[in-house]
Amino acid sequence: MRALHWISALAVSFVLAGCSGLPFAPATPTPIPPTPSPTPEPVAALVNATAIRVADLEQEVARYEAAQRSLGIDLATAGDYRTVILNALIDRRLLAEAARASGASLEAAEVEARIEALAAEMGGSDVMGAWLAADGYSLEGLKTALGEEILAAITVQRIADEVPATAEQVHARHILVADAALAADLQAQLAGGADFGELAQSYSLDLSTRVAGGDLGWFATGTLTTPEVEAAAFALQPGETSAVVQSTLGYHLIELVERQDHPLDPETWRRLRQEAVEDWLTDQRSQAVIEIVIAP
Repeated sequence: MRALHWISALAVSFVLAGCSGLPFAPATPTPIPPTPSPTPEPVAALVNATAIRVADLEQEVARYEAAQRSLGIDLATAGDYRTVILNALIDRRLLAEAARASGASLEAAEVEARIEALAAEMGGSDVMGAWLAADGYSLEGLKTALGEEILAAITVQRIADEVPATAEQVHARHILVADAALAADLQAQLAGGADFGELAQSYSLDLSTRVAGGDLGWFATGTLTTPEVEAAAFALQPGETSAVVQSTLGYHLIELVERQDHPLDPETWRRLRQEAVEDWLTDQRSQAVIEIVIAP
Protein backbone atom coordinates (compact mmCIF):
# COMPACT_ATOMS: atom_id res chain seq x y z
CA MET A 1 0.00 0.00 0.00
CA ARG A 2 2.43 2.64 -1.19
CA ALA A 3 -0.13 5.44 -0.93
CA LEU A 4 -0.30 4.83 2.82
CA HIS A 5 3.46 4.52 3.31
CA TRP A 6 3.80 7.67 5.39
CA ILE A 7 0.43 7.48 7.14
CA SER A 8 0.95 7.09 10.87
CA ALA A 9 -1.68 5.78 13.27
CA LEU A 10 -2.64 8.67 15.50
CA ALA A 11 -4.84 6.84 17.96
CA VAL A 12 -5.31 8.78 21.20
CA SER A 13 -5.93 7.02 24.51
CA PHE A 14 -6.69 8.59 27.84
CA VAL A 15 -6.34 6.96 31.25
CA LEU A 16 -8.79 8.57 33.64
CA ALA A 17 -8.36 8.12 37.35
CA GLY A 18 -10.93 9.02 39.99
CA CYS A 19 -11.79 8.30 43.57
CA SER A 20 -14.91 7.13 45.31
CA GLY A 21 -16.79 9.22 47.82
CA LEU A 22 -17.47 7.95 51.31
CA PRO A 23 -21.01 6.70 52.22
CA PHE A 24 -21.25 9.30 55.00
CA ALA A 25 -19.11 12.04 56.42
CA PRO A 26 -16.91 10.98 59.35
CA ALA A 27 -16.53 13.05 62.45
CA THR A 28 -13.21 14.37 61.22
CA PRO A 29 -13.52 15.31 57.56
CA THR A 30 -10.98 13.59 55.37
CA PRO A 31 -9.69 15.73 52.51
CA ILE A 32 -10.65 14.35 49.12
CA PRO A 33 -7.55 14.10 46.94
CA PRO A 34 -7.76 15.89 43.60
CA THR A 35 -8.52 13.80 40.55
CA PRO A 36 -5.17 13.12 38.91
CA SER A 37 -4.66 14.44 35.42
CA PRO A 38 -4.13 11.94 32.62
CA THR A 39 -0.48 10.97 32.34
CA PRO A 40 0.98 12.92 29.41
CA GLU A 41 1.95 10.71 26.52
CA PRO A 42 5.61 10.89 25.47
CA VAL A 43 6.11 13.37 22.65
CA ALA A 44 8.68 12.95 19.87
CA ALA A 45 8.34 16.47 18.43
CA LEU A 46 6.29 19.62 18.69
CA VAL A 47 5.26 21.45 15.52
CA ASN A 48 3.93 24.91 16.35
CA ALA A 49 2.99 23.51 19.79
CA THR A 50 1.09 20.50 18.39
CA ALA A 51 2.50 17.13 19.31
CA ILE A 52 3.75 14.23 17.28
CA ARG A 53 3.63 11.36 19.73
CA VAL A 54 6.44 8.91 20.30
CA ALA A 55 3.89 6.13 19.80
CA ASP A 56 3.05 7.46 16.34
CA LEU A 57 6.71 7.62 15.38
CA GLU A 58 7.44 4.14 16.70
CA GLN A 59 4.45 2.65 14.86
CA GLU A 60 5.55 4.28 11.62
CA VAL A 61 9.12 3.07 12.13
CA ALA A 62 7.86 -0.46 12.81
CA ARG A 63 5.80 -0.42 9.59
CA TYR A 64 8.79 0.82 7.59
CA GLU A 65 11.08 -1.83 9.06
CA ALA A 66 8.57 -4.59 8.33
CA ALA A 67 8.24 -3.40 4.74
CA GLN A 68 12.01 -3.36 4.25
CA ARG A 69 12.42 -6.82 5.72
CA SER A 70 9.70 -8.15 3.42
CA LEU A 71 11.79 -6.89 0.50
CA GLY A 72 14.90 -8.56 1.85
CA ILE A 73 16.62 -5.25 2.64
CA ASP A 74 19.09 -5.19 5.51
CA LEU A 75 18.07 -2.34 7.82
CA ALA A 76 21.73 -1.73 8.60
CA THR A 77 22.07 -0.38 5.05
CA ALA A 78 19.00 1.89 5.28
CA GLY A 79 20.75 4.85 6.90
CA ASP A 80 19.12 7.07 9.52
CA TYR A 81 15.59 6.16 8.50
CA ARG A 82 14.13 7.08 11.90
CA THR A 83 15.05 10.73 11.35
CA VAL A 84 13.74 10.57 7.77
CA ILE A 85 10.40 9.24 9.03
CA LEU A 86 10.12 11.85 11.78
CA ASN A 87 10.88 14.60 9.26
CA ALA A 88 8.18 13.21 6.97
CA LEU A 89 5.65 13.38 9.82
CA ILE A 90 6.72 16.97 10.57
CA ASP A 91 6.37 17.91 6.89
CA ARG A 92 2.91 16.37 6.74
CA ARG A 93 1.87 18.32 9.81
CA LEU A 94 3.12 21.60 8.27
CA LEU A 95 1.27 20.89 5.02
CA ALA A 96 -1.95 20.02 6.86
CA GLU A 97 -1.71 23.15 9.04
CA ALA A 98 -1.31 25.30 5.92
CA ALA A 99 -4.45 23.75 4.42
CA ARG A 100 -6.44 24.57 7.55
CA ALA A 101 -5.02 28.10 7.62
CA SER A 102 -6.16 28.63 4.02
CA GLY A 103 -9.71 27.69 4.96
CA ALA A 104 -9.72 24.05 3.92
CA SER A 105 -11.87 21.80 6.04
CA LEU A 106 -12.40 18.09 6.13
CA GLU A 107 -15.73 16.44 6.72
CA ALA A 108 -15.83 13.14 8.58
CA ALA A 109 -17.94 11.76 5.72
CA GLU A 110 -15.08 12.33 3.28
CA VAL A 111 -12.68 10.33 5.43
CA GLU A 112 -15.29 7.59 5.83
CA ALA A 113 -15.72 7.48 2.06
CA ARG A 114 -11.96 7.14 1.57
CA ILE A 115 -11.84 4.31 4.09
CA GLU A 116 -14.74 2.51 2.37
CA ALA A 117 -13.05 2.91 -1.02
CA LEU A 118 -9.82 1.56 0.40
CA ALA A 119 -11.61 -1.43 1.91
CA ALA A 120 -13.29 -2.17 -1.42
CA GLU A 121 -9.95 -1.90 -3.22
CA MET A 122 -8.40 -4.35 -0.76
CA GLY A 123 -11.19 -6.88 -1.11
CA GLY A 124 -13.58 -6.11 1.74
CA SER A 125 -13.71 -5.05 5.36
CA ASP A 126 -12.36 -8.37 6.65
CA VAL A 127 -9.25 -8.09 4.50
CA MET A 128 -8.81 -4.47 5.55
CA GLY A 129 -9.22 -5.43 9.20
CA ALA A 130 -6.44 -7.99 8.86
CA TRP A 131 -4.26 -5.36 7.15
CA LEU A 132 -4.91 -2.88 9.96
CA ALA A 133 -3.91 -5.43 12.56
CA ALA A 134 -0.80 -6.51 10.66
CA ASP A 135 0.34 -2.91 10.18
CA GLY A 136 -0.40 -1.78 13.72
CA TYR A 137 -3.30 0.53 12.88
CA SER A 138 -6.54 1.03 14.72
CA LEU A 139 -9.46 2.11 12.58
CA GLU A 140 -9.75 5.44 14.39
CA GLY A 141 -6.01 5.94 14.13
CA LEU A 142 -6.13 5.35 10.42
CA LYS A 143 -8.97 7.84 10.06
CA THR A 144 -7.00 10.49 11.94
CA ALA A 145 -3.85 9.92 9.91
CA LEU A 146 -5.74 9.77 6.63
CA GLY A 147 -7.49 13.02 7.46
CA GLU A 148 -4.16 14.76 7.94
CA GLU A 149 -2.87 13.15 4.76
CA ILE A 150 -5.83 14.52 2.78
CA LEU A 151 -5.28 18.03 4.14
CA ALA A 152 -1.56 17.81 3.37
CA ALA A 153 -2.37 16.77 -0.21
CA ILE A 154 -4.52 19.88 -0.62
CA THR A 155 -1.51 22.08 0.13
CA VAL A 156 0.79 20.04 -2.12
CA GLN A 157 -1.68 20.39 -4.99
CA ARG A 158 -2.00 24.13 -4.45
CA ILE A 159 1.78 24.65 -4.50
CA ALA A 160 2.26 22.42 -7.53
CA ASP A 161 -0.53 24.14 -9.46
CA GLU A 162 1.27 27.46 -9.09
CA VAL A 163 4.14 26.18 -11.24
CA PRO A 164 3.40 27.19 -14.85
CA ALA A 165 3.45 24.56 -17.57
CA THR A 166 5.47 26.90 -19.79
CA ALA A 167 8.72 28.76 -19.13
CA GLU A 168 11.30 30.79 -20.97
CA GLN A 169 13.47 28.31 -22.79
CA VAL A 170 16.30 28.43 -25.26
CA HIS A 171 17.06 26.39 -28.35
CA ALA A 172 20.83 26.07 -28.73
CA ARG A 173 23.63 24.17 -30.44
CA HIS A 174 27.11 23.43 -29.15
CA ILE A 175 30.47 22.09 -30.20
CA LEU A 176 32.52 20.14 -27.63
CA VAL A 177 36.26 19.63 -28.04
CA ALA A 178 39.01 18.50 -25.65
CA ASP A 179 41.63 21.11 -26.57
CA ALA A 180 41.49 24.83 -25.75
CA ALA A 181 43.58 25.72 -28.78
CA LEU A 182 41.20 23.86 -31.12
CA ALA A 183 38.23 25.58 -29.50
CA ALA A 184 39.85 28.96 -30.10
CA ASP A 185 40.55 28.05 -33.72
CA LEU A 186 36.92 26.98 -34.26
CA GLN A 187 35.76 30.23 -32.67
CA ALA A 188 37.86 32.14 -35.19
CA GLN A 189 36.39 30.10 -38.06
CA LEU A 190 32.87 30.89 -36.86
CA ALA A 191 33.73 34.58 -36.66
CA GLY A 192 34.91 34.29 -40.28
CA GLY A 193 31.55 32.91 -41.41
CA ALA A 194 31.98 29.11 -41.07
CA ASP A 195 28.80 27.09 -40.63
CA PHE A 196 28.22 26.09 -37.02
CA GLY A 197 26.44 22.84 -37.86
CA GLU A 198 29.16 21.68 -40.24
CA LEU A 199 31.90 22.35 -37.68
CA ALA A 200 29.90 20.47 -35.02
CA GLN A 201 29.56 17.46 -37.31
CA SER A 202 33.29 17.51 -38.06
CA TYR A 203 34.77 18.24 -34.64
CA SER A 204 32.30 17.84 -31.75
CA LEU A 205 32.99 15.06 -29.26
CA ASP A 206 29.36 15.02 -28.11
CA LEU A 207 28.15 11.96 -29.99
CA SER A 208 24.54 12.49 -28.92
CA THR A 209 24.29 15.86 -30.71
CA ARG A 210 27.07 15.78 -33.33
CA VAL A 211 25.03 14.14 -36.07
CA ALA A 212 22.41 16.91 -35.73
CA GLY A 213 24.98 19.66 -35.98
CA GLY A 214 25.32 20.03 -32.20
CA ASP A 215 21.60 20.65 -31.66
CA LEU A 216 20.70 20.57 -27.95
CA GLY A 217 17.01 21.23 -28.58
CA TRP A 218 14.86 23.31 -26.23
CA PHE A 219 15.73 23.46 -22.54
CA ALA A 220 14.80 25.48 -19.49
CA THR A 221 17.04 26.56 -16.63
CA GLY A 222 18.10 23.72 -14.39
CA THR A 223 17.72 21.18 -17.19
CA LEU A 224 21.17 20.58 -18.65
CA THR A 225 23.63 18.37 -16.84
CA THR A 226 26.39 20.83 -17.78
CA PRO A 227 25.49 24.08 -15.97
CA GLU A 228 28.28 26.06 -17.67
CA VAL A 229 26.73 25.41 -21.09
CA GLU A 230 23.26 26.25 -19.81
CA ALA A 231 24.39 29.54 -18.27
CA ALA A 232 26.23 30.55 -21.43
CA ALA A 233 23.22 29.73 -23.62
CA PHE A 234 20.86 31.83 -21.50
CA ALA A 235 23.29 34.76 -21.65
CA LEU A 236 23.05 34.87 -25.47
CA GLN A 237 20.55 36.38 -27.87
CA PRO A 238 19.35 34.50 -30.98
CA GLY A 239 22.10 34.29 -33.59
CA GLU A 240 24.91 34.96 -31.12
CA THR A 241 27.79 32.56 -30.40
CA SER A 242 29.52 32.32 -27.05
CA ALA A 243 33.17 32.67 -26.20
CA VAL A 244 34.95 29.42 -25.38
CA VAL A 245 33.26 27.88 -22.31
CA GLN A 246 35.14 25.37 -20.18
CA SER A 247 33.37 22.59 -18.27
CA THR A 248 34.31 19.26 -16.76
CA LEU A 249 33.66 17.74 -20.20
CA GLY A 250 36.03 19.98 -22.11
CA TYR A 251 35.68 23.19 -24.14
CA HIS A 252 32.41 24.34 -25.68
CA LEU A 253 31.20 26.83 -28.24
CA ILE A 254 27.47 27.56 -27.97
CA GLU A 255 25.18 29.13 -30.53
CA LEU A 256 21.72 30.35 -29.53
CA VAL A 257 19.15 29.53 -32.19
CA GLU A 258 16.05 31.00 -30.54
CA ARG A 259 14.49 31.75 -27.16
CA GLN A 260 10.87 32.10 -26.10
CA ASP A 261 8.26 30.80 -23.70
CA HIS A 262 7.86 27.16 -24.56
CA PRO A 263 5.89 24.26 -23.04
CA LEU A 264 7.90 22.30 -20.50
CA ASP A 265 8.37 18.64 -21.19
CA PRO A 266 6.43 16.46 -18.71
CA GLU A 267 9.49 15.30 -16.77
CA THR A 268 10.84 18.84 -16.32
CA TRP A 269 7.43 20.12 -15.22
CA ARG A 270 7.09 17.26 -12.72
CA ARG A 271 10.55 18.03 -11.33
CA LEU A 272 9.82 21.75 -11.01
CA ARG A 273 6.54 21.04 -9.21
CA GLN A 274 8.31 18.71 -6.81
CA GLU A 275 11.05 21.28 -6.19
CA ALA A 276 8.39 23.93 -5.49
CA VAL A 277 6.91 21.76 -2.73
CA GLU A 278 10.37 21.05 -1.30
CA ASP A 279 11.24 24.77 -1.35
CA TRP A 280 7.94 25.56 0.38
CA LEU A 281 8.69 23.03 3.11
CA THR A 282 12.20 24.41 3.60
CA ASP A 283 10.75 27.90 4.01
CA GLN A 284 8.03 26.72 6.40
CA ARG A 285 10.51 24.80 8.51
CA SER A 286 12.56 27.98 8.92
CA GLN A 287 9.50 29.87 10.13
CA ALA A 288 7.78 27.20 12.22
CA VAL A 289 8.53 26.46 15.85
CA ILE A 290 9.76 22.88 15.69
CA GLU A 291 11.11 21.17 18.77
CA ILE A 292 12.56 17.68 18.63
CA VAL A 293 11.72 16.46 22.11
CA ILE A 294 13.16 12.95 21.81
CA ALA A 295 15.88 12.28 19.28
CA PRO A 296 14.65 9.62 16.84
